Amino acid sequence: MTGKERILKALRFEEPDRPPHFEVMFELEREAFGLQFPDRSSWGGLSPGEKERAVGLCMTIYERIVERFGWDGLCVFWPWSDPDGIVAAKRAFGEDLLIGAPVGHSVWAIESVDDWMQFAADLVERPQEIHAEAERRCARALAKIEALLDAGADFIFLANDVAFNSGPFIQPRQFAEFVTPYLARQVARIRERGGIAFVHSDGNLMPILEDLLSANPHVLHSIDPMAGMDIAEVKRLTHGRVALMGNVQCSLLQDGPAEAIRESALYCLRHASPGGGYIFSTSNTIFPGMPLGNYETMLGTLRAFWR
Repeated sequence: MTGKERILKALRFEEPDRPPHFEVMFELEREAFGLQFPDRSSWGGLSPGEKERAVGLCMTIYERIVERFGWDGLCVFWPWSDPDGIVAAKRAFGEDLLIGAPVGHSVWAIESVDDWMQFAADLVERPQEIHAEAERRCARALAKIEALLDAGADFIFLANDVAFNSGPFIQPRQFAEFVTPYLARQVARIRERGGIAFVHSDGNLMPILEDLLSANPHVLHSIDPMAGMDIAEVKRLTHGRVALMGNVQCSLLQDGPAEAIRESALYCLRHASPGGGYIFSTSNTIFPGMPLGNYETMLGTLRAFWR
């Protein structure tokens, strides 16, 4: 079974030969391979030849990640939201992996608010301006989505943090007005084009879970345990409606100990993988500063579980 087949089977709420796994980002390439992705700020100034070489370096690193860590999918995070990255990844991996790319800032979210006092006032006093900006964000996102799908992307990873640990960044009724309709349009376009829609947010999503489900994504990420998201409960509420990805606690992967990492990973596997509909991953990404050995402990738990 290829990685792509494994993920697609899980998304049909069937149990594959083992729980599929990949991460949205992996930023320990220096520790793991002695290589380094091109600086994220450098892409805009590259000549065509320089960009081709930079994309080639990214593919070299991705190939090593996939081989060493047994990834079943690849979210091409460098270059970010770039069709050239999708074309190169498809050339490198063919149909062995589910391949996609991130699209961020597609709706109002925490990372897109610069002035919180003004934003709070505008929600009440100038809702038409909030809607107008939401429309602009949606239009930009839809253009990126089209280009990525034209390049051959299997999935789009819509990355917008819409909740803190305490709950949504705006009231649920405001979320339903200012966020959900625009997110739903993006998901609908992805589905119309035959793609798979991943929706990401950290934080406590429980007060807006039904809104997120109403947007009709295929996968919800990251099911943040540090915000109290219990994957067993989320699975109970959503199985058959949306697949889940994530929930292995990132703070434990940062600080350990190893036994706590294993317990977090096993909790996810035992509660989320039965009946399909689950992609095993961390509750965020493999970020700089995380001990590489802790990620390997997590993967060792996966291997022990399915064997």
